[in-house]
Amino acid sequence: MTEAGVIPTVHKRILKLMGNRFEISVVSDDEHWASGRIDLAVAEISRIEKLLTTFSPDSQTNQINAAAGIKPVRVDAEVFQLIHRALKISALTQGAFDITYGSIDKSLWNFDVNMKSLPDAETARNAVRLINYKNVLLDTESLTVMLKEKGMRIGFGGIGKGYAADRAKAVLQQNGVNSGIVNAAGDLTTWGTQPNGKPWTIAIADPDRQLTPFSTLNISNMAIATSGNYEKYAVINGKKYSHTIDPKTGLPVSGIKSVSIICPSAEFADAMATPVTVMGVRVGLDLVNQLQQLACVIIDDNNRLYTSKNINVKN
Repeated sequence: MTEAGVIPTVHKRILKLMGNRFEISVVSDDEHWASGRIDLAVAEISRIEKLLTTFSPDSQTNQINAAAGIKPVRVDAEVFQLIHRALKISALTQGAFDITYGSIDKSLWNFDVNMKSLPDAETARNAVRLINYKNVLLDTESLTVMLKEKGMRIGFGGIGKGYAADRAKAVLQQNGVNSGIVNAAGDLTTWGTQPNGKPWTIAIADPDRQLTPFSTLNISNMAIATSGNYEKYAVINGKKYSHTIDPKTGLPVSGIKSVSIICPSAEFADAMATPVTVMGVRVGLDLVNQLQQLACVIIDDNNRLYTSKNINVKN
């Protein structure tokens, strides 16, 4: 496709989708061609947003939530399969990842400078009593989803961006894009190479100085997702609590500043970043080390860097 003398460049578009900043990059020597391909990726992400959003009453997510404790809801095969994969990740992480987190009352944790104390343990436990992935009942024959308890709610905040990034990449590849990046608010997937033929590399941000890279990694043909407490957190009695809630206790987790997960699928990377934060360094690393084609970099509250066995970080 590259004509003699025409040098490919990265054509980039930044826009807000799914309530997040998406950046779509395509390597090509033809700006008009690249722009048309990016349009296709945007259309795909917008289609997924309509299915999964909780901000539109007629989305499939909200239909499932509205019928909680009442009746099963028939959904598209795509939504059914996404929920099925999410439940498998819940089982794998022993509930540290759970799409039924939607029932939490947001007023309990407003992670900002005004938050001066944690809710008491009983209030917190009460808030999470409806969080239980085992109460999501799937019927493979009829493609229905049923939430067992009234008041239960599902949400795709922990997996939807990654899924959309994977789908956008697939659409771009099907339409002739050999190299590119889809970055969904930090959950990003890459394929091919930079215009100079070198692999894509990523800097892992220093949690205390966001513009300073902590380390760099080669991530061509890989996805990476980062979950960190450096954007939303509360400091209570001198201790920093992240905006990540442990679904079992209802209380925010502490101990880890950021977790970056690297694997072939943006969806899986997105879904695994939060539970590793909840599980803590030792248990989180132990789980990652048992899984194939999965790697992680963890930075704890004392700025210590931990990596899974199969990773090479250049400081």
